[in-house]
Amino acid sequence: MDRSGNNISSNGKTARLMSLDALRGFDMFFIIGGAGLIAALCGLFPQSALAAWLAGQMHHVEWDGFAHHDTIFPLFLFIAGISFPFSLRKQQLAGASKGHICLRILRRVVVLILLGLVYNGLFRLQLPTLRLPSVLGRIGVAWGLAALLTLWLKPCARAVISVVILVGYSLLLTLPAPDVAEGIGALTKEGNLAGYVDRLIMPNHIYWRGVMDPEGLLSTLPAVVTALLGIFTGEWVMREGTSGSRKTVIMLAGAVVMLLLGLVWNQWQPINKMLWSSAFVLTAGAYSLALFALFYYVIDVRGHRRWADWLRVIGVNSITIYMLQEIVSFSGAAQFFLGGLAGLLPPAWGAVVLSLGYIVAAWLVLRLLDRYKIYLKV
Repeated sequence: MDRSGNNISSNGKTARLMSLDALRGFDMFFIIGGAGLIAALCGLFPQSALAAWLAGQMHHVEWDGFAHHDTIFPLFLFIAGISFPFSLRKQQLAGASKGHICLRILRRVVVLILLGLVYNGLFRLQLPTLRLPSVLGRIGVAWGLAALLTLWLKPCARAVISVVILVGYSLLLTLPAPDVAEGIGALTKEGNLAGYVDRLIMPNHIYWRGVMDPEGLLSTLPAVVTALLGIFTGEWVMREGTSGSRKTVIMLAGAVVMLLLGLVWNQWQPINKMLWSSAFVLTAGAYSLALFALFYYVIDVRGHRRWADWLRVIGVNSITIYMLQEIVSFSGAAQFFLGGLAGLLPPAWGAVVLSLGYIVAAWLVLRLLDRYKIYLKV
């Protein structure tokens, strides 16, 4: 598959693997207003414990723990990993050398880092305090390292490296930061070693200045494993001689195993997205693998594709809409067209209308781009 989702067979022919685009669109749906819409809908039922729980799932946990909103980032990185074996096969069939493929990988890493800096406000020119780490930067670096390992190493070697990274990172996190007062725990926001590395190298360029960055340097290391899990999945889906149904069953079984491992690891070191802890890698990996297996089976194995086209429209231009939200005021568009109606309704219903308007405005832009085959490919 190329980055837009083409399944490359051994004879070089391409067929669309729509499940990846749809899953990426499902993931980005929560970024382009889906989380806000669900929270607004839950606000219609203020006495419901279920609604309160569901609304809480639309926000990141403060530190330890796991909510649905914490799955969005690792799922996107996991999907990027799935795509790479297909892209690699396509390049190899076209006769590209390893050196050429390396350069393409590195170019993509650099572009994603630059886009991350733009997202963080590069053009405001406040360089002394510009945040250097970013979501796109982490995707670029983690995916790039995983891709280079895949280019040069066999799956068994990469599996060993993944285990070493997860175990080694967990051991590193048992060490408290050298610059904090005695008694501050090694797994606290102030006392963890990942934060110390961020403070040491780029103290004025991190999200929580003087504390740590959730996309910091050291915590990018286990994110490489997240990308590798996606790459292993892509290689499994590419495998010839195995039916799609059997592939799905094996993926679901793998998700169960990872979930159990993650929950066991959680007893030693908590699931923590900000630290990208090893337990988080396994738990988020289990979610990502199970969800991909479901999308793959329904869309590509069973052929039920039409229902997912609205998600595909989001998925094929995911980075575009991620960046565009920082440039274009979709909330302003929603307010312009629907603000009057929202003002006539009770506040809870007004919030639902404006949230839905935000999504529709963003989706229509993506639909227009898709109609004219305009895609931001990195």
